[in-house]
Amino acid sequence: MPIDRSDAGEMAGRGPRRGLPPLVWLLVGLLPVLSSSASPVERPLLRDGTEEVGLTFVHRAGETAELYLPEIMGAGGALFDFDGDGDLDLFLVDGGTLRDGERPVEGGPRHRLLRNDLIPGGKVRLTDVSGKAGLVGGGYGMGVAVGDIDNDGDLDLLVTSVGPDLLFRNNGDGTFTEVGQSAGIRDSRWTTSASFVDYDRDGNLDLYVTAYVDFSVRTHKRCYAPTGEPDYCTPAAHRPIGDRLYRNRGDGIFEDVTRTAGIASAIGPGLGVVSGDFNGDGWPDFYVANDGAANLLWINQKDGTFLERGLLAGVAYAMTGVPRAGMGVTAGDYDNDGDLDLLVTNLTREGFTLFRNLGGGTGFFDDDSDGSRIGRDSFLSTGFGVGWFDVDLDGWLDLFAANGAVTRLVAREGELDPFRQRNQLFRNEERGASFREVSPEEEPVLTRQEISRGLAFGDLDNDGDLDLLITNNRGPARVLFNQTRRSAAGDPHWLAVRLLGDPGQRTNRWGMGARVGLERKGLPTLWRHVHSDGSYLSASDPRTYFGLGASTRVDRLVIEWPNGLVQTVTNPLLDRQLTIRQPPPAARQSK
Repeated sequence: MPIDRSDAGEMAGRGPRRGLPPLVWLLVGLLPVLSSSASPVERPLLRDGTEEVGLTFVHRAGETAELYLPEIMGAGGALFDFDGDGDLDLFLVDGGTLRDGERPVEGGPRHRLLRNDLIPGGKVRLTDVSGKAGLVGGGYGMGVAVGDIDNDGDLDLLVTSVGPDLLFRNNGDGTFTEVGQSAGIRDSRWTTSASFVDYDRDGNLDLYVTAYVDFSVRTHKRCYAPTGEPDYCTPAAHRPIGDRLYRNRGDGIFEDVTRTAGIASAIGPGLGVVSGDFNGDGWPDFYVANDGAANLLWINQKDGTFLERGLLAGVAYAMTGVPRAGMGVTAGDYDNDGDLDLLVTNLTREGFTLFRNLGGGTGFFDDDSDGSRIGRDSFLSTGFGVGWFDVDLDGWLDLFAANGAVTRLVAREGELDPFRQRNQLFRNEERGASFREVSPEEEPVLTRQEISRGLAFGDLDNDGDLDLLITNNRGPARVLFNQTRRSAAGDPHWLAVRLLGDPGQRTNRWGMGARVGLERKGLPTLWRHVHSDGSYLSASDPRTYFGLGASTRVDRLVIEWPNGLVQTVTNPLLDRQLTIRQPPPAARQSK
């Protein structure tokens, strides 16, 4: 793996980390270079399909000589089926230009909605329908969250920004209506990632929104790199402002319950959020990645309130006990033991932090960053978007990270942009015990260096493996097609599950928050949770995907619906998408 020393610096003002001496950390970061044991695959699993699908979007950061902090932090994107035709469409968040108190220069729609007109045979063709769809509005865009807020079957959008958050209700006819103010979403601060989930299990999707810092053009501060040149500030230069939790009342109104739910009791510079049942009690919790402060784990108390348990659970800090620059976050069962593990991306010379869930309903985690090798192999990276996904369909979750620096360093001769870094793919090759970083020689798409930020997952061509949408700060959005089923010997099998919940039985229409288990004789049960959140500023396909490798039979699918009831499907057919409707109460059993 080539070393890009231009990205090996820390953000200005952070200083050296406590814990191991810097020289030791540097040697740890070099280990993957000195001891590579890559076992090449037959051909690349990922290929760049950006030009093929006609994707021409380029993010506008509006960078200025002032080096306003928002210019280096955005933006995200989403993969979701907005028109209900069975294939995934793209939504891309744009920035603009900050001026006059964060009001961007006007001039037509900046965000982009690209309809996927999938051609039989799996060829993706994108059509820009942004203007027709009505996806316009003010604010300097940052991120996007996807969820069906009114249980009508159509997926809606929340766009976070430096400025007013925008809530776009899907009208079901190819258009959207912005309803943020009338629906009770009245946040004009700097918000980042968001999560739609039914935290109170009443059948309506609620909303958690992370907020970063109290930035404005008027209060902007000048910061400098250790070299003395102007640099982007760290979040420590501004006051953190606290996240918000909105309860969906089911009548089109979101009620701000941040204080009454206990979320206001702890704050930090929030950048990433993911929901999931982290203590195994059947109720959704929230995990928040904070930049330079303790990460937060909000445990659902089942009465509309939450308690912050990050330090007690072992996920507030890495093993050094020092806050890291948490950006992106993802949850998934990487070791196939039935519970959700957590991973947080951090700054260069910190490494990503992998928290392994100890299970048993304890809600405790262990820092497995070193044991898994992910910590050392990410040591020279600044990670943002991130996600668990089974790239090779072998039944074990792999990891992809979208990387890009945030520090202006002295560029090498001929280098155009010192913020650029390589993205990374980590293969799960020892049943969750450790991961191997895939080299650019194996996967040429990993050779390119850009300022990557958002990352979303979904099966764009409906061929059974998950593709990737990557957004780049002040650069082009990219689509990476997964070609595992055309690359691996034996053509591995797969299964996708789309849930249809019944709001009349207190389950949201898309089954967000459900767990789906896949049982095969003699093999561990594969558990996946239904969600669209996580990563960084981005939203992924809420359908659930299972890689099955050489398995030709599945004994049972077990669906644990958000309202706590259980459904089973025996001997499902493979290599297809199954749509599973929530049955009437008489056909189910309680968990």
